[in-house]
Amino acid sequence: MNRGLIIAAPGSGSGKTTITLGLLRALRDAGPPVRGAKSGPDYIDPRFHEAACGAPCRNLDAWAMAPGRIRALAAGEGLLVVEGAMGLFDGAPPDGRGATADLARLLELPVVLVVDAAHMAQSVAPLVAGFAGHDPAVEVAGVILNKVGSPRHEAMLRRALAPLGLPVLGAVRRQPGLAHPSRHLGLVQAEERPDLEAFIARVAQIVRRAVDLDALRALARPLPPAPPAPRLPPPAGRIAIASDAAFAFAYPHLLADWRAAGAELAFFSPLADEAPPPAELVFLPGGYPELHAARLAAAERFRAGMARAAREGAVYGECGGYMVLGEALTDAEGRRHRMLGLLPLETSFAERRLHLGYRRLEPLAGPFAGPLAGHEFHYATTLRAEGPALFAARDAEGRELGPMGLAIGAVSGSFAHVIDRADGGFSSPRPGATHAQ
Repeated sequence: MNRGLIIAAPGSGSGKTTITLGLLRALRDAGPPVRGAKSGPDYIDPRFHEAACGAPCRNLDAWAMAPGRIRALAAGEGLLVVEGAMGLFDGAPPDGRGATADLARLLELPVVLVVDAAHMAQSVAPLVAGFAGHDPAVEVAGVILNKVGSPRHEAMLRRALAPLGLPVLGAVRRQPGLAHPSRHLGLVQAEERPDLEAFIARVAQIVRRAVDLDALRALARPLPPAPPAPRLPPPAGRIAIASDAAFAFAYPHLLADWRAAGAELAFFSPLADEAPPPAELVFLPGGYPELHAARLAAAERFRAGMARAAREGAVYGECGGYMVLGEALTDAEGRRHRMLGLLPLETSFAERRLHLGYRRLEPLAGPFAGPLAGHEFHYATTLRAEGPALFAARDAEGRELGPMGLAIGAVSGSFAHVIDRADGGFSSPRPGATHAQ
């Protein structure tokens, strides 16, 4: 069954991630197969999706990816449940490009709206009516009420919504213990939760009792055909990739691209003090190195192996990986930790400053040909960065951001996470859009 639907919300904090996890597990247990996807640049939610349903989860990014790429990543067997990001119509400036609504138009999928009803009663009707009528090309096909207080509260909400003619697929009661632990980049990672299986099982039980799964499944629509899509060529023939709790932010679709093009990928754990295996390129992805800075500073086999890799091949780091390539990292408590010393760079979390947004990247050096689409999301402050830049960068509105990152010999990196080659969403018309958002 190559069909799908989208779980979205009026805004962040509505509980759509928890509801999505419960739906994925409940649908998996009921059969037939189900799989998840996540709108936008998110490394954390997809791993929770995979734990919930047992199938790979892909990012679908309507700002950074070409339409063909999105359709290709969405294709597959089983019911596709796409979790939106932020509010349904929220995207990049200036016009909301990349919003979950763009995926709904492009994939021609219905939207199920998760509404946090904790602090409303009759007002739920104009809220839902506004979202349902905002854009005729985006079909809001049903509603799940979340954080409902009591049977009386549920009855009030259902009466208010009845004139709209939209099915209320379920009402999930407000209860303690359903919120995820979080940190500044979002949820704590899936592998960091020892209670993950118990948590997902509990959420699934709640959702199974509260939501009409058959009615939800009946709303799903066939996915459009997936034409051949452009891929990002591998940056080398053999690539060693750091992979552990400090370096967890590598996009699966890029790794799949590289494998499909014939690249050989090998993985290693800096936190286990493993040296990178022999490779033409060593890739340090983003993650949370600031939480493990002392262990990384003491990892001598890792340090020696990275120095050898820089002498004999090439090294590339993104965001957290970029910081580890520098000389020092200061953590949130003000403690300074030595890093690999492969770039003249020092960073700090002692005074946090948010850097957030999509990036259009023109490589000036390094392992990738351009242009590229990427994003930046971190709270680190750069204390010192000396040397030639890796990228020339612009934001989502096309404004010049100046040089980004460093490229010193065979070692390069930046705070940007590369999402795809830039034949993507920001350069193409918005499918089915009828007016600005």
